[in-house]
Amino acid sequence: MTTIIDGERVASEIRDALGGSIETLADAGVRPGLATVLMGDDPASETYVNMKQRDCEEVGIEGVHVDVDGDAPAEELYETIDELNADPAIHGYLVQAPVPDHIDYREVLRRIDPTKDLDGFHPENVGRLVAGDARFKPCTPHGIQKLFEAYDVETEGADVTIVGRSEIVGKPMANLLMQKADGGNATVTVCHSRTRNLEEKTRDADVVIAASGVTELIDGSMLSEGAVVIDVGISRVEADNERGYELVGDVEFESAREKASAITPVPGGVGPMTRAMLLYNAVMAASEREGVAVELP
Repeated sequence: MTTIIDGERVASEIRDALGGSIETLADAGVRPGLATVLMGDDPASETYVNMKQRDCEEVGIEGVHVDVDGDAPAEELYETIDELNADPAIHGYLVQAPVPDHIDYREVLRRIDPTKDLDGFHPENVGRLVAGDARFKPCTPHGIQKLFEAYDVETEGADVTIVGRSEIVGKPMANLLMQKADGGNATVTVCHSRTRNLEEKTRDADVVIAASGVTELIDGSMLSEGAVVIDVGISRVEADNERGYELVGDVEFESAREKASAITPVPGGVGPMTRAMLLYNAVMAASEREGVAVELP
C-alpha cells in the first residue's frame, strides 16, 4: 500500500517543536524577527507572504512585512534591504521572488546580509552549502530532508533523480543529498529540459524529486516499482468545480501512486514544509545573532 507523505503533519510537528526554542529565546529577552519584502502586486506572491506572516504570528515570531511599489526604481528596494540589514530587531528576512523585470534579482541577493539570508541564496551561503558547512539550508530542500527523516526514507546509497536544476530546489537539493552527512550519501542524477530519455533516468531511481515546474511531466510509467516520489511543483489547471480550477504538481498523482511506495500529494506535501523551515531558519538566525543556545528540531 502506498504511503501518502503528510507534509502538513510533519510541518505542524516542526512548528510545535520550535515553540520550545522560541520560549528559550524569550526567557533571554529575545523575540525572533522575520521580515518579508514584496515588490509589486503578483497575486501568488501576495498569498505566499501572507501565509508566511500568519505562520510567524502562530508560533510567536515577530513578523514584519514591507511592500515596495512595483514601478519604483531598484534603489528603493535596495534602501529597504539596507534598512533590514541594519535593523537589530530583524534576525532574518527574504525578498519574495519574482521581482519586476527591471530588477536584477542576483543583485538583490548579493545585497542581503548573508547572516540574515533565510532563503540561503546569497553567494556566500551557496558556497558554504556546497562546501558542507551550510549556514542556512534552503527551505524547500531542507524540508524534503525532514520528510525523508519523518518517513524513514534512507538516502545513503540510494539512487536519486532530481528533475529540475533551479537555484531554489534542484541545485541545493543535489548538493545536500551528495554530502557525506546524515540525510545525504546518495548518488544523484540531475535532469532538466534538455535531458534526453528522461524516463530512463527516472525509472533507474529509488527516489524521484520532481521540481521542473512542468505540470504532470512525470507519470507512473516513468517510475520504478516502489520508488519514493517527492513532488515540488504546484500549478493551477482548469477544473469543473466551484473554484474553476484545481492544484496539481509535476507528477501525475493517480498513476504514480500505483507504482510508488511513498508519494507527496499536491497540495499538502512539500509546500507546508518550505514554510516550516523558514521559521526554523529564523529561530536559528536569532539564536546565532543573540548568542542564545537553543535546541532545534
